[in-house]
Amino acid sequence: MENSILLIDCPDEKGLIFKITGLLYKNHLNIIENSEFVDKNRGWFFMRTQFTGFFPEKPLLEELREILPTGATIKLTQKERKKVVLMVTKEHHCLSDLLVRNYFNDLNMSVEAVISNYMILDKLASKFDIPFYYVSHENRSREDHEKYIHQVLSELDFHYIVLAKYMRILSPDFIAKYPNKIINIHHSFLPAFVGASPYAQAFERGVKIIGATAHFVNEDLDQGPIIAQNVLPVAHSHSAADMALAGKDVEKIVLAKALKLVFEERVFVSGNKTVIFD
Repeated sequence: MENSILLIDCPDEKGLIFKITGLLYKNHLNIIENSEFVDKNRGWFFMRTQFTGFFPEKPLLEELREILPTGATIKLTQKERKKVVLMVTKEHHCLSDLLVRNYFNDLNMSVEAVISNYMILDKLASKFDIPFYYVSHENRSREDHEKYIHQVLSELDFHYIVLAKYMRILSPDFIAKYPNKIINIHHSFLPAFVGASPYAQAFERGVKIIGATAHFVNEDLDQGPIIAQNVLPVAHSHSAADMALAGKDVEKIVLAKALKLVFEERVFVSGNKTVIFD
């Protein structure tokens, strides 16, 4: 591999940075970016290293395992475009933003398909020559509906599923098949206003800021590890509809920011939190 990214997390101990960088130097590899962090509460070490040079992958991984503590997680990958499936319902703002970014290569991704439980966004996807799969939920149980989605996904090659305003709750069984591979944009500054109608909740509470949160999806609704967030101010004169309209811009920005971080391998999931090397 010529342009590679090494991700390591393991129990912390003295000399880890020296050992890892020394091993790369010994293999004639050139480090072009390096970041590290120690979670002192857990005594856990995180390191992201981007480097160039050619090397035999298997021997390098074996050498790394020899110098790292027991329990280390090692991921070695190339800097490459991530293949993505977008899931949507009716709202177009996040989908259209991602399709434009994909068209102009603004994100390190390749959109492979769009899946929706409505036909509303079919024409939008077709304008960008992206395959669109309509999987209706009508007259189907959640389990039955998800079975048909699985059938579509089984025929696709992808790294991540992005819920770009997909407004149905996924079952724990569905989520378990893609651990830390499903990313959602939630129209609220979590942990406030989880679930449905967050702008109506915010309006009733009289908040002075609204926001959006991009997070990995787990079995707890809107409680997965947070990747990115942002807010904007609102006033007493804003209705719930005004807040929802303004919030769409924040949602697009936050989702794109989160995907940039994830697709550049800058995010570690640590329990229900993330460690991010921005």
